[in-house]
Amino acid sequence: MNIKEWAVEDRPREKLYRRGAKDLTDAELLAIIISSGTRSISALQLAKNILSESKNNLNLLAEKDIKTLCKIKGIGPAKAISIKAVMEMANRKAAHVTKRRKITCSKDSYNELELHFRDLNVEEFWILFLNRGNIVIGKQRISIGGVTGTIVDPKVIYKKALDFLATGIILAHNHPSGNLVPSNADLQITRKIVDAGKSLDISVYDHLIIAGNSYYSFADEGKI
Repeated sequence: MNIKEWAVEDRPREKLYRRGAKDLTDAELLAIIISSGTRSISALQLAKNILSESKNNLNLLAEKDIKTLCKIKGIGPAKAISIKAVMEMANRKAAHVTKRRKITCSKDSYNELELHFRDLNVEEFWILFLNRGNIVIGKQRISIGGVTGTIVDPKVIYKKALDFLATGIILAHNHPSGNLVPSNADLQITRKIVDAGKSLDISVYDHLIIAGNSYYSFADEGKI
């Protein structure tokens, strides 16, 4: 069924107008962005297909370049460019908000990062970059792994830290299993990253393990 044949209140554009953007799903918002579907599928179904190609993870979608997006059936350069433009605006907004936030405790770090880990079924490793006032000046995903782990290279972390002129960093990764207990590998990589930062005078203030709506803080537990 074409979207125009839907009840008015169910159409993404009309739904946003009547109820606000927050009431729409990611697929409905993306359907508005791409504007139209194809002869065989609606804009909403095409949007769902696009999200499915990114494992329903907006971070993964944001990383796809225009050529990669165009490989998805039904997506041409115009739609791909629209998606990239919106994602870039979202990134700039997030960066603007990030630069104003001060980290005073592990909960602040969790609040800054939890959205990036929501509903993930694979491990990701993220870094918060801080200045001398403990203000967040950047955040970045360093690696993506599988269900049971992800590989992290301290050299990559500190190259990024130097790019940001950061004086401190906070590490974070998720456990898709839901288990908040740090593994031996977690303890070892944390120590390795801490030691590597000493020669650069860059402090590691904390390492969070995030699972669902909970987290484990190495700093709170005296592990760092």
